[in-house]
Amino acid sequence: MSRFGIAGVQMNVVAFEDNVERMHNYLRHIRARFPWVRMVLFSELAPLGPRHEAEPLPGPTEERLCALARDSGLWLIPGSIFEKAAGPAGDVVYNTTSVINPQGEVIRRFRKLFPFRPYERDVAGGSDFCVFDVPEIGRFGVSICYDMWFPETTRTLVAMGAEVILHPTMTDTIDRDVELAIARASAVTNQVYFFDVNGVGDGGPGRSIICDPSGYVLHQAAAGAEIMPIDVDLAKLRLEREHGLRSNLGQPLKSFRDRDVDFDVYLKGGTADAYLQSLGPLVKPE
Repeated sequence: MSRFGIAGVQMNVVAFEDNVERMHNYLRHIRARFPWVRMVLFSELAPLGPRHEAEPLPGPTEERLCALARDSGLWLIPGSIFEKAAGPAGDVVYNTTSVINPQGEVIRRFRKLFPFRPYERDVAGGSDFCVFDVPEIGRFGVSICYDMWFPETTRTLVAMGAEVILHPTMTDTIDRDVELAIARASAVTNQVYFFDVNGVGDGGPGRSIICDPSGYVLHQAAAGAEIMPIDVDLAKLRLEREHGLRSNLGQPLKSFRDRDVDFDVYLKGGTADAYLQSLGPLVKPE
């Protein structure tokens, strides 16, 4: 099998209320209306909103989300919640998404690599990348919101074999137009399907975008609540990775693999990193 149905849900997210039952209603509707869909992706911080208290994982909200996946028989990427974890100097908070299989089991957890500071000034960044396999289909990668702004994140996931990037976001700022360009560029420069799903209401202004490995926009949402079912074709993706995007044009993955240059900017404290170090610390809010 090479075709696989994924539905992004651009849902109205309420900051100070529980949104899990609304997610449940979407899953039931998708199961009935789009029976070919096998995976559902919600926006960043969708279950409990952007202002909730952190919870341990596993924990009560994750257990409820597992029940939703089990009840619907769908793969579920429920956006994210703030996770409270024990650290060497006390509790640490992460922005974490769970990957839940149709049996209601958490098979991966991913901690956002680049918290959006200063908003997430009390949130720690994760250090591990997240890929997972859907049996007989292919490999999927997960990133969250601001992670997309750093092309190394998508490049690493693709180098780990990801063919689809699942990217929940909560962009409620005036740079959403820039992110549309980043999502499309991320898809084509990495020859990967890219699902960038934003929220509405307290979860953002919508405008989710889904792009294919050739950089074509498969769907761009407007500002309201919306279900975005897409049938991805991984046979097409593999053919284009072999022969070039849009039939026989660029082969960026092979070209990157066969590069003659090393990028010293990735060595902290190296010569190419000197200017970046001179910029000083992140500016904090007044």
